[in-house]
Amino acid sequence: MTVRVLLADDQPLIRSGFRALLEAEDDIVVVAEAADGAEALALVRDCRPDIALVDVQMPGMDGIEVTRRIAADPELAGVHVVILTNYGRDEYVFDALRAGAAGFLVKDIEPEDFLHSIRVAARGDALLAPSITRRLIDRYVTEPPRREADATLKWLTNREREAVLFVAKGLSNDEIADRMVISPVTAKTHVNRAMTKLHARDRAQLVIIAYETGLVTPRTVGFE
Repeated sequence: MTVRVLLADDQPLIRSGFRALLEAEDDIVVVAEAADGAEALALVRDCRPDIALVDVQMPGMDGIEVTRRIAADPELAGVHVVILTNYGRDEYVFDALRAGAAGFLVKDIEPEDFLHSIRVAARGDALLAPSITRRLIDRYVTEPPRREADATLKWLTNREREAVLFVAKGLSNDEIADRMVISPVTAKTHVNRAMTKLHARDRAQLVIIAYETGLVTPRTVGFE
């Protein structure tokens, strides 16, 4: 499978660097580049990439708004948005994930980690670095739940809840299958059913729901 990527950043040097890195790979192709948010959104609608790498701060429409509009368009359901930034600020992380981003990358990431992240996001897995996951947990466990847990999670089976916990911990379907002693296909089924029942666009949205309902705590994700 070839991963089709759109690059959106107002700095040409940044775009050219990412393009060179991506196009050196046999299974990745850059299908378009954009220098601002409005252009990025138009190109996403025209090219339908698998991954939209979107800078969080761009002229006019910023990356958060681009993400929100992509997530709100049913015709773009196959586009996974990964937010790029020079800063790991919490407000960017939370806003991007709530807007519908599949992941969040800081631009000083190592090249091999960057390429791995693109492939992870293209598979539909939530893309959160451990440091970002830790900050999410630190924030949410010090605040009251934003959603009513019983009302939100009551539709899930016990196995689906367990799968959501593992998604929140950052595990892939194969890793979830190992933990739950089931096949990867069954693990994917549990995750997909949970997404459908909770109206989550992707795995990143499952992570947010897990935090906002209080399903995730330092104990449940292994951070004592």
